[in-house]
Amino acid sequence: MALRLGAIAPDFTAATTEGTITFHDWIGDSWAMLFSHPKDFTPICTTELGRLAKLKAEFDRRGVKLIGLSVDPLHAHAKWADDIEETQGARPNYPMIADTDLRVSMLYGMLPADSEGDHDGRTAVDNQTVRNVFIIGPDKKVKLVLVYPMTTGRNFDEVLRCIDSLQLTASHKVATPCDWRPGQDVVIVGSVDNDQAKELFGTWTEPKPYIRIVPQPA
Repeated sequence: MALRLGAIAPDFTAATTEGTITFHDWIGDSWAMLFSHPKDFTPICTTELGRLAKLKAEFDRRGVKLIGLSVDPLHAHAKWADDIEETQGARPNYPMIADTDLRVSMLYGMLPADSEGDHDGRTAVDNQTVRNVFIIGPDKKVKLVLVYPMTTGRNFDEVLRCIDSLQLTASHKVATPCDWRPGQDVVIVGSVDNDQAKELFGTWTEPKPYIRIVPQPA
């Protein structure tokens, strides 16, 4: 079963390109993004890993740790990193999990729990559902899940926008409207009544009683 928003992200211990980690300990008090790939040496994933390497400073600035996953072994990850650097102009600068026994993929609902065998002999098509992005908060709860098909590269600018929204709304009683960008107006959440809203925000614009618009909190 796929993970639900608000569920505790399953903990696990796994080998990565930066050593063995225990996931919850590795996250610590940070936010984290776990992003998965069905197979090494796939073309769209290659572009994604290079793009993330170039964007890592943006994630660092937001206090978000990056960790990738692919079902192939560490020696394949290392060779793939060479290809990524050669073709994309940047080498992965974050750990990559070697999920050779498919355990993490099953734990996170990306493959059926009764999947048999390991990475050996499996194709990208066999693992095509291992194309998720999980944003996990410091409380180890799943805040956002995105699932992409193999034919559509991920939009990491949108992922960063989502992180900005998640971090803002975790700290303030607001929600972000469609296409929101940092610095734009936000909406007071429905759980805040008008008396509370006056204490928190002073005044607001109200095109409808359920739409209370205020400037983004600092």
